[in-house]
Formats: sequence, C-alpha cells, structure tokens
Amino acid sequence: MSFLKKLFAGRGPLEVRLQPSGAHFAVPSGETILERALKEGLAYPHDCTVGTCGSCRSRLVEGKVQAITPFGYTLSREELEAGYILACQALARSDLLLEVSLEAPALPAAGNFEARLIGLDDLTHDIKRASFALNAPLDYLAGQYVNLSWPGDARSRSYSLCQKPVKGGRTEISTFIRRVPGGGFSEHLFAGDPFAVSYRIDGPHGNFWLRDADGPILCVAGGSGLAPIISLLEDAAARGVARDCILLFGARTERDLYASEEIAAIAAAWKARFEYRPILSEQSLAGVAHGLVTDSIRPALDELGANAHAYMCGPPGMIDAGIAALTGDGIALEHIHYDKFTDASHKASA
Repeated sequence: MSFLKKLFAGRGPLEVRLQPSGAHFAVPSGETILERALKEGLAYPHDCTVGTCGSCRSRLVEGKVQAITPFGYTLSREELEAGYILACQALARSDLLLEVSLEAPALPAAGNFEARLIGLDDLTHDIKRASFALNAPLDYLAGQYVNLSWPGDARSRSYSLCQKPVKGGRTEISTFIRRVPGGGFSEHLFAGDPFAVSYRIDGPHGNFWLRDADGPILCVAGGSGLAPIISLLEDAAARGVARDCILLFGARTERDLYASEEIAAIAAAWKARFEYRPILSEQSLAGVAHGLVTDSIRPALDELGANAHAYMCGPPGMIDAGIAALTGDGIALEHIHYDKFTDASHKASA
C-alpha cells in the first residue's frame, strides 16, 4: 500500500463542489482533486498534471486540503493569500467548495507528429526562430505550446508557437528558442548539427489563450516569451478583435529586441488602440524606457483602466513580480493569465 493510501486509510469519499458550474463529485482518499474530476468527465482546466504549469489553479472557498508538493513552487504569494490551490497536487481533507471555471473553448486534441527542422534564423545573439515541417497538420489555439523531443534524449522540451493558427492546421510551425547555458536542446540548436536529427512533437498543450471579454488587454513579455504573445495577438488581429492593447516587452539591451516586423504588422491590423513599449533593464537608450518591464505595468494600467485583462509570458521572477504589480493596482486574479517559461537555469537554482 502506498504512503498516501496508508495516510488516508479508513476515510470515505469526500464531496467536492465546484462554483459557479454547480458540478460536484466524490473524491476517494489518496486521489487528487484533478484526477477524480477528469475521471468524472469534467473539463477541469489542466495541462502538466505535476504542479508546474498552474493551469489547474482553483480557489478554495470552503474546506481543507493537503498539498502533495507545496503550491508555492508555482503560485505567487498573492495567489496563495487569496486561497488558490493546485488541483493536481491537492488531496481533500474535508468536503470542499472550489471556485474554478469549467468554461473553455473546445481544445484541439493533442497528437504526436514526426518533425523535421527546416529553418533556423537568428533573431538576437541568443534567440533563434526554429521552424519545423510536420508529417500531418497541427491544429492549436493561439498561445498554446508543443513538446519537442529527439532520439538519445529522454526529456522533452516545451516551446510556444509564434504564429497564429490557420483553418485545417499547420504543417509548418515555428517557435522562438533562447540559448540557455547547459540547456540540452538549445546548445544542440546553437552549436551542434540540428538538421541531422529527426524530431518528435506532441501537442498542442496549454491553457494560455485570449479570453472573450470587453476590457482592454495588457501583454507583458520577456525574452522568448514573445512567442505565444505574438501568436495570440496575430490571431486576435486577424479575427478583428477591437480592444485597446498595450504590449510591454522587457529586454536587457537594444541587441535583445526582436520581432519588430511582426509587431508592426499586428499594430497595422489592430482594430483599436495598440501600443508597443520595449523596456531595457541594462541600457539607457533615447526614446526607450529604462528599468524592469514590471515597473511599466502601473503606468500602462493608468491608461487602460482597472477592467484590463493581463497576459504575461516570461521567466518565473517576471511573472511573480507582474502578478504583484497587477493585483496591487486592482486587477482581479481571474483576469491575469500567464505562462511561466522555465529552463535549465531555473531548475538548477530550484
């Protein structure tokens, strides 16, 4: 008998109720909330199922849970203080009332694809655009990612797509990949012979997409986190979304700025106000803001208003600082959507 089953031996199933949907189910001892919800056929938001992506974030309204791994590894201080938990890491200790939205667009089914690298373009000194040809069309939502693997390496890497989706799916996809010292794939991409390898891609994955709303949009990106933001904004522009939008992009120096043509095309096609604001943290440049990208959140919100919805992609530190800035300015946590980009350096420090 496993440790968890021993720990909860003798306890009967506990009731979990979800609001606002009204869905409810019994969760047996030793089974996580997410595991049982999925077995019950509920469209519970999730992705990684191991407590790193934050997709199954839910607010605990009533009851007690036990965390298999601490929620604070993924959730910010503001989220924890507001009562949020991760359903994939939560075991019920009592009957529960959780707040979580089960409403989501029909997600494209994930599949497995053979992939061939067909393009590798320098965007900056440490970011490349990698393009792959697939053996079948890939359908996805703007903002989603794929997992990439190749023979000889047991681990897959997750990369967000940087193009808007097309009807019928894409047989050629692209992503932005930043070189990480010690990173198995990025070193292979920058210094090896990446065209000589056959790749596997599975996807799409992720719960990062543009929610339907009337309020303005604030996008915040850092490094290769521009990829899903560009995909999301290109798709929104193509669909005629008419919501004011400010895009903040944080970089160290001028040489770290890229994708200017893609951003200019989005701005030209946007049906409402659209502004792109690069922010440099290690260089002062005339006409460009200086400091941390999250320091520019408050001025942007002063213009957009408190009913803005935020979309953030970048390293964990940027996301956590962004959540603090947004909630401090009155943005509700349910209107903050993010995708934390982790790599070998973050895992090593953890």
